[in-house]
Amino acid sequence: MKLVVAIIKPSRLEEVRQALNSLDVHGMTVTEVKGYGRQKGHSEIYRGTEYAVHFLPKLKVEIAVDDALADSVGAAIRDAAQTGRIGDGKIFILDLLAVTRIRTGETGASAL
Repeated sequence: MKLVVAIIKPSRLEEVRQALNSLDVHGMTVTEVKGYGRQKGHSEIYRGTEYAVHFLPKLKVEIAVDDALADSVGAAIRDAAQTGRIGDGKIFILDLLAVTRIRTGETGASAL
């Protein structure tokens, strides 16, 4: 099993959700996060005063999948979230050691 973690622009969430649904992946966790990468933030002007914004709003999407789906899920997220501009995000694919469905007690891939 793998845990796919993607940091994406908030405006691309619906496209990512649709891409994952087309792969028959329906469960995901989405968290609002802030951070920066190579773009290192930006400046904004508010009421005539310039402010440096170091941490930009992003979304963290987490999906637990079977090993066979991990690469296709990563590719689907990449294709759906890509705008071609700096700040599109990152995708991490991690080994997932154990999963337990709390309601039924199922473990492993059957709990996904």
